[in-house]
Amino acid sequence: MEKIKFIDLFAGLGGIRLGFEKSFQDLGYETECVMTSEIKPYAITTLTKNFSHDYFVEDIYEVDNERIPDFDFLLAGFPCQPFSAGGKRQGFVDTRGTLFFEIERILKEKKPYGFILENVEGLVKHDIDNKQDKIGRTLSIILDKLENELGYKVSWKVLDSIEFSLPQSRKRIFIVGTKDEKVDLTFTSKDFKPLNTILEKGLEPIKSDFTEKLFNHFELKELYGKSIKDKRGGNNNIHSWDIGIKGEVSDEQIVLLNKLFKERRKKHWAEKIGIDWMDGMALTLKQISTFHKNDNLKNLLEDLVKKRYLRFEHPKKLVHEKTENNEKKYRVYDETKPKGYNIVTGKLSFEINKILDPDDIAPTLVATDVSRLAVPDNGGLRRLTIREGLRLFGYPEWYKIPTKETEAFDLLGNTVAVPVVEHVANKLAEIYKRYLVYSTLKEIPVCS
Repeated sequence: MEKIKFIDLFAGLGGIRLGFEKSFQDLGYETECVMTSEIKPYAITTLTKNFSHDYFVEDIYEVDNERIPDFDFLLAGFPCQPFSAGGKRQGFVDTRGTLFFEIERILKEKKPYGFILENVEGLVKHDIDNKQDKIGRTLSIILDKLENELGYKVSWKVLDSIEFSLPQSRKRIFIVGTKDEKVDLTFTSKDFKPLNTILEKGLEPIKSDFTEKLFNHFELKELYGKSIKDKRGGNNNIHSWDIGIKGEVSDEQIVLLNKLFKERRKKHWAEKIGIDWMDGMALTLKQISTFHKNDNLKNLLEDLVKKRYLRFEHPKKLVHEKTENNEKKYRVYDETKPKGYNIVTGKLSFEINKILDPDDIAPTLVATDVSRLAVPDNGGLRRLTIREGLRLFGYPEWYKIPTKETEAFDLLGNTVAVPVVEHVANKLAEIYKRYLVYSTLKEIPVCS
């Protein structure tokens, strides 16, 4: 049986490799990774722990074509920040975006049979001209390079991990190509599995001032699925004032804060104040009194300022500043306008910003937030464990991340869902198997 050779670029935890190797090995093929590329030191430590590598490269920019071994498939989860909602979305303007062109360079030189590329869902409509269009310019450029310049038959699809029996919704685009035919990426959704199917049990809960404040105001089950942040979030949002993080407040003050939270966004206030509208404007005592009647309103507001739930500040005006190449826009306090009360917003920098519901699924795990997700256990709340994080992505139980917890969660927040890769690789393997059979038949001489 033929040995399938591949290279794994921007390897991270090696999730694409895991799914790819399982699919081809299930068909009876032997696989060999002839080159791995990864630049993060703790990712390299993890890859070395879990895999064997014929050839390890840190910086793909420094690898000449001549140093790359021949291979059949290229795997690459190329950096997503240039196209992600969590980044600045600069695409190919961002130097990391040009890493796609390193993939193009290698494909052009080595001419492998096929490839699997993975990225965030945001790549689909990045740099879009018309909202009616299906894809933006960035993806159009990538597809044009792969199809028209390199000659591959290319397919792409956004796949969600929740449809592959994982208790996490994680949407990612997969771009797949072969020399012979397009890969059909359609699939049938598998059974839903809730979070409790992957959770460990009986671990020590967090005991801190923060969790004590939570349980002073809520029962454990009331916390399921709640986010803790001073931003919009409807009924699933707990604000700092709901649990007295900066100091206990009265029920009347909670009602006042919740009203102000919504009112300060309404566009008619911008006209009354005399500024360009912004999402969150400082409102004066007189303006607040129009939607919250209380004889003690000023004292209620001043107490909330003292406890730092509110700021007493001038409204901000929009400034247009022309530069040599473009126009800059920014906000500054307009000291000609009377001061008003505004909510101090933002995510809270505490050990928990979301409590997961064990009967539901996890949200998309993001590197910056994974370590502040909590799950119920042992009558309290605790952080997700690294093992649970690996299970959320379908990694096998033998897989280990031998690094600090913060580094492990950073790697998890950027990895792929292994069963999704298996689906993609299965379709690729079927095509490659037909190709090998056809190639063998062509080599058999015809008897006269």
